[in-house]
Amino acid sequence: MQSLQDKVIIVTGASSGIGLASARQFGSEGAKVVLAARSYDRLLELAPSVAPPERVLCVKCDVTQEADCRALVEATVARFGRIDVLVNNAGISMRAMFKDLDLKVIHALMDVNFWGTVNCTKFALPYLLETKGSVVGVISVAGFSALPARTGYSASKYAIRGFLDTIRMEHLKDGLNVLVFAPGYTSSNVRKAALTADGSAQGETPLEEGKLMSAEACAKHLSRAIRRRRSQVVLSPLGRVTVFAHGLVPRLLDKWTYKFVAREPGSPFK
Repeated sequence: MQSLQDKVIIVTGASSGIGLASARQFGSEGAKVVLAARSYDRLLELAPSVAPPERVLCVKCDVTQEADCRALVEATVARFGRIDVLVNNAGISMRAMFKDLDLKVIHALMDVNFWGTVNCTKFALPYLLETKGSVVGVISVAGFSALPARTGYSASKYAIRGFLDTIRMEHLKDGLNVLVFAPGYTSSNVRKAALTADGSAQGETPLEEGKLMSAEACAKHLSRAIRRRRSQVVLSPLGRVTVFAHGLVPRLLDKWTYKFVAREPGSPFK
């Protein structure tokens, strides 16, 4: 796939952050973009910034609900007749020590991050096999090397990677491309919306968002990876060093990661 022109691309979690930036990037390259999120009114407001009306579709979708994911795929095929790329981007985060955590928090993260990916992929897969298209999972470096105080987040991202790596192997001879896309720290709303120990939103970010990779820069990397039919991308020098060190000196990385996260404002284990 050298161009996204006229390709039909579904983006979940498209109302903000990497999802919105990616949808806009795809639209700027001539793709037909399907925006999926729980906030339908928000999608309608954003749609003109993504693509002209004939190349954009908004679908209200809660990825934790199988019926919503099936309806998303059906609406896409009814409007555009095919699916070329599914970007499983919808996701939430958390920050709390596991010993303090209400288990509903981990259930919520697995439902959105992991099961959302499974649900959407299940219903889109037959159409992606027809077009020899791409399944994309937006995970995180935390899906390669764990982050303390993010048990549910890391677990869900590891699970997505395992799921998609298996899908890739199952369809090695079918022309399906499966991309595991792992940004490092990227400026978005995900940390403000991250769940705390009792399930309430954190409401603020512990990082200096202005110093992080922008969602727009991340989206350009994602577009390039889809066009080149990559199977795995880890963004940022820090992310690549982390993944490399995890395989080479895992216990040393544990200590380094602990110290790094402990320096965050309001760190749960400071």
